[in-house]
Amino acid sequence: MPGHGASTTDTHHLPQTLEPRNPGQPLDLDWVMRATANRSAIERRAAGLPGRRSVKKEYQAAWLARAVSCIDLTTLAGDDTPGRVARLCAKARQPVRADLLEALGLPNLTTGAVCVYHDMIASAVAALQGSGIPVAAVSTGFPAGLSPFHLRVAEIGESVAAGAAEIDIVISRRHVLTGNWQGLYDEMAAFRAACGTAHVKAILATGELGTLQNVARASLVCMMAGADFIKTSTGKEGVNATLPVTLVMLRAIRDYHQATGFRVGYKPAGGISKAKDALVYLALIKEELGNRWLMPDLFRFGASSLLGDIERQLEHHVTGAYSASWRHAMS
Repeated sequence: MPGHGASTTDTHHLPQTLEPRNPGQPLDLDWVMRATANRSAIERRAAGLPGRRSVKKEYQAAWLARAVSCIDLTTLAGDDTPGRVARLCAKARQPVRADLLEALGLPNLTTGAVCVYHDMIASAVAALQGSGIPVAAVSTGFPAGLSPFHLRVAEIGESVAAGAAEIDIVISRRHVLTGNWQGLYDEMAAFRAACGTAHVKAILATGELGTLQNVARASLVCMMAGADFIKTSTGKEGVNATLPVTLVMLRAIRDYHQATGFRVGYKPAGGISKAKDALVYLALIKEELGNRWLMPDLFRFGASSLLGDIERQLEHHVTGAYSASWRHAMS
């Protein structure tokens, strides 16, 4: 199992339930400016990851079940409807066919959350009532984050009032690209304050930050400002989650934990669609941060198509046969 002593089915807890919530700290520019990233070394380590870690049979099934429990099942389309969201929520409640879950000994397995736009929060909350699965909402002018600041803050409040327990905000990339770390800190702190008791995931849009050094520094600043999670991407950029970016962000999380004692979560999003890729990400989390981060209160996949491929792999594990991908629709 990916985390000895931790149940695969513990999927219904927000970070502030299991961990003291990251309160943030004053902006430490000396610490921020010391953060660097050796691109060649990072890319070399990332390139070797897929071939170094391989799990088979029941061990692979256990890791894949853990991945399911860490998925933010997501629909962020302009043609979303209450019906589509209700079907997605039904999938979140039972992400894998019931007979397969029984065979795996995991009848109560669910995904980590359902993520939607603001207008779909009420539909998601109603569909998930009694399940314990939180609703996450993208906010702050997602995906570009270029709407007026007061409207971005107000949007967070509206989504929390509508029932969202998690808010995925987008930072202003220009603050990173111009080195305006105070501006980024102040923005993130305001977003965190607007979330209240809802936990906040800071989307860095790493594909638009230019360098891995910028990713490292932006990660630290957002954690200093009180982010509960740092997240790679909106899924709408040209480049989304990658292993080099993940390595940089995980090491920033590790440094922050060592310095402050507070654990911050991590969410790679966009471009992760195969079960084998999920296994690589989980192995990297285990190596860099340890088993505690292999739980849904500290790790999430921002993916939906990933679930279909995992379900196919779990069906193969139980029955010995692969099914067609169209049999595993999300909604």
